[in-house]
Amino acid sequence: MPRTDGRANDELRPIEFVRNFLKHPEGSVLISTGETKIICTASVEETVPGWLNGKNKGWVTAEYGMLPRSTDDRMNRYKVSGRTQEIQRLIGRSLRTAVDMNRMGENTIRIDCDVIQADGGTRTAAITGAYIALCDALDYMVDMDLIPERPMLGNVAAVSVGLVSKEPLLDLCYIEDTTADVDMNIVMRDDKFVEVQGTAEGATFGRTALNEMLNLAMKGITNIIEAQNKTLSMK
Repeated sequence: MPRTDGRANDELRPIEFVRNFLKHPEGSVLISTGETKIICTASVEETVPGWLNGKNKGWVTAEYGMLPRSTDDRMNRYKVSGRTQEIQRLIGRSLRTAVDMNRMGENTIRIDCDVIQADGGTRTAAITGAYIALCDALDYMVDMDLIPERPMLGNVAAVSVGLVSKEPLLDLCYIEDTTADVDMNIVMRDDKFVEVQGTAEGATFGRTALNEMLNLAMKGITNIIEAQNKTLSMK
């Protein structure tokens, strides 16, 4: 079955990172995956939540939102839905696996992911882009002598996969996502899984289909990590 944008079933949408997209945050990036565009910022705070006081550990947390006209219909700017809360927690959980909190000192990095245009895969693109902003914020902390070195444990990236008309597809756009029989979001740190979210929207699926989708996700995330590292290697 031909895809709406002509891609092969195992092909990612074009991905682009624009680092230092904003002037003020310690880390910022505009990530584009196809027509999905998200501004990810990372803000450094020289404090931690109360339950971490005195433990010499840091913290990474995240917020996520969709701008009013990021979709076809205008969304309420101030509405925080259950879906939004779920995505915020996912982003925070995912990014915390990238950092050794014991080497962050008592500092917090607060990630904000603002979707300015949505065409599917917003949560996975947010995680992928926020990783770049997180790295830049940690470099800022090194430059400011807040920490001695960047305490990274590995790259974190994410992608969607699904079954559409019984075919496994990588990196679903909105039209594919809305017609998928199975929709999955996969997060990985390097070659290990961080989170696997999968739902049978229209039909159940077996182990063979699951393995096919996981293999597609691993292939896609390998390519995304290469793109992350290429971006981070540029000054």
